[in-house]
Amino acid sequence: MTNSITERCRLVLIAPEGATGPDFEKALEAALAAGDVASAIFPAYGMDEASYQRHLESCVPIAQGFGVAAIVVDDTRAFGRTGADGLHVDGGPEDVGNAVEKADGRYIVGAGRAETRHRALELGEQRPDYLFFGRFGQDTRPEPHRRNLAMAEWWAAMVEIPCIVMGGASLDTLERAASTGAEFVALSRAVFGEGIDPAAAIAEANGMLENHKLAADA
Repeated sequence: MTNSITERCRLVLIAPEGATGPDFEKALEAALAAGDVASAIFPAYGMDEASYQRHLESCVPIAQGFGVAAIVVDDTRAFGRTGADGLHVDGGPEDVGNAVEKADGRYIVGAGRAETRHRALELGEQRPDYLFFGRFGQDTRPEPHRRNLAMAEWWAAMVEIPCIVMGGASLDTLERAASTGAEFVALSRAVFGEGIDPAAAIAEANGMLENHKLAADA
């Protein structure tokens, strides 16, 4: 997963908990049709193996149909069976290292649970394709968590491996996340929350990120 649009911060979508079935598939398709998204991550949130695979079988083709990398979380069998583009690993450095070795550059491997600088550096030594700062489902407030912002800013300033920082539940705080220097900002409730039009949210978010880059370059 690369940041290919003139180094502008890009969006990553996180499917929210409970978002399954035809209604979510329509929301996902509307969001991805509305503007640039680098990847979509689909956590299991406690779903059993069969339910998670059915969820992925519905969502992965939608993402791929828009040229968006579909990322499976911590389930190597579901990853293999659904033809997804990447695997997000929430385990420790050894788990990430094993996944990177097995992938051998053929698909994306991302690392989560980078909650301290020490752990982030340990994970980074395994050379994943990205580090994720935050937790799935953590965007319960309008603003991003300060710790995640601080970690992303520190990492982006000193390490070449791209990072994703978890944004808040409101687009009003998107530029704060982008200002960390992270290559990607992850959104979930800000796009798929109750009463939100996913297409309008993606269009607005991309406009904000473009304006942020123009202001930074001025």
